[in-house]
Amino acid sequence: MFQQFLTVIFSAVLIHNFVLYYCLGICPYIGVSRDSRNSLSMGIAVTFVMGLSSLITWLIYRFLLVPFHIEYLRTVSFILIIATFVQFTEMVVRKVNQRLYKSLGIYLPLITTNCAVLAVTVLNINSFFDAGVPVRYSLGLSLVQGISAGIGFTLAIFLLATIRERLEFAEVPDCLKGAPIAFILASLISLSFLGFTGMKV
Repeated sequence: MFQQFLTVIFSAVLIHNFVLYYCLGICPYIGVSRDSRNSLSMGIAVTFVMGLSSLITWLIYRFLLVPFHIEYLRTVSFILIIATFVQFTEMVVRKVNQRLYKSLGIYLPLITTNCAVLAVTVLNINSFFDAGVPVRYSLGLSLVQGISAGIGFTLAIFLLATIRERLEFAEVPDCLKGAPIAFILASLISLSFLGFTGMKV
């Protein structure tokens, strides 16, 4: 059991990172990675949404969609659940830290359309259900995979943000300033993480 959970954690954070391996959630990844503090806050918000969405979507699928044979509504119901948690997260951030809310701007509500959040909930169902029947430790594995995917997103965006902050003091050609250098850095980080695909847990 412990090895199974450990495999899920290492896979979601390092080996099959949703941003660096699957190239999902690129919009907030590039948009918020100008400042390390904001990127860390965005990563925490995404981790919160991914974790709770994984838990609730598992319960909805197991006790509502499967018993009533309406599994075809999976994507729609999952999007509604994610949108609800994003709105809740946005309200909390707005209430707790107004400066952070303004600095994140449009990227905070964009978590709703962050395909990485939807992808992890769908992957949970595909990986930890067999013909509508949950495998052993299915709920725990889904929750761990959701949180681990959020940690992987946080790691990726924080790494990119810290490098971009250092580049503010470097001589970057005018043609590469802004988005071009950000995409080059993102691709290099992604290439470096491909080294983890050979790991055996």
